[in-house]
Amino acid sequence: MEAFIVSMIVAATPLLLAATGELVAERSGVLNLGVEGMMLLGAVAAFAVTLSTGSSALGFVAGAGAGVGAAALFALVALGFTANQAATGLALAIFGTGVSGLIGQSYVGNAIDPLAPVLAAGKLPDNPALRVILGQDAMVYFALLLAFGVWFYLSRTRSGLKLRAIGDDAVSAHAVGLKVLGSRTAAVLFGGACAGLAGAYLSLVYTPLWGENMTAGRGWIALALVVFAGWGPVRVIFGAYLFAAASLSQFYGGVLGLSIPSQFLAMTPYLATILALVVISAAGARRNAPAMLGLPFRPDR
Repeated sequence: MEAFIVSMIVAATPLLLAATGELVAERSGVLNLGVEGMMLLGAVAAFAVTLSTGSSALGFVAGAGAGVGAAALFALVALGFTANQAATGLALAIFGTGVSGLIGQSYVGNAIDPLAPVLAAGKLPDNPALRVILGQDAMVYFALLLAFGVWFYLSRTRSGLKLRAIGDDAVSAHAVGLKVLGSRTAAVLFGGACAGLAGAYLSLVYTPLWGENMTAGRGWIALALVVFAGWGPVRVIFGAYLFAAASLSQFYGGVLGLSIPSQFLAMTPYLATILALVVISAAGARRNAPAMLGLPFRPDR
């Protein structure tokens, strides 16, 4: 059970990072479906830099930078030229998949050393609970702090409330002097940085090697996770761990005594995603969505 919990925490971290960034972007009224592509670009950039320099810190910076660059391209097209956000996001997902595969060809077969636990300084205690709490790498704690920080920002700060107002009614927000396009662009760039970090975590920690399409649909799950959480940062945390547990069922099914075909268990995270969206739709939970989500805005002055 301890191994399952540790694996769940590690598997949930990239989902939590990507979903937290996308939540901020969607709170501003922007729907960026390119999370998968940004994660792949972040993964290959982080792995390439880490392999070249030997520094995972620089790798994470490179991953975040790649995500920001891809998000800036999305912002230019979707916000600057007011193109359809859904189509632009899908194009970004396809673009990121292709470019990451091209760049990563020369890195296939290489591996790096994963990050070590930080709080226990490599010496884990005998208590199982403390081993779980203290035996994680820095990005696990960073992802949790980031989610709580976003909750505080959106619900307790003036700029966070302004961002939510822009997502609910950009026209009125612009009329009272709020910088709608600037705020939306910043939110999209933040989402790109988080997606890049999520991809970097996959290639540097979760599976410390590069493989084409290694995100395996996690970007799409992160998008569904935002809806599943009702656009609430704290609920995103619970959702990320829930979806991670579902994804690990295919590996731990036999250990847990589940006599279910492995093919069915492999479908579990995606079935859980579909089921969650169906339940949310039936319950009317989409009422929590920003009113202008996915709608373009062009200032009249």
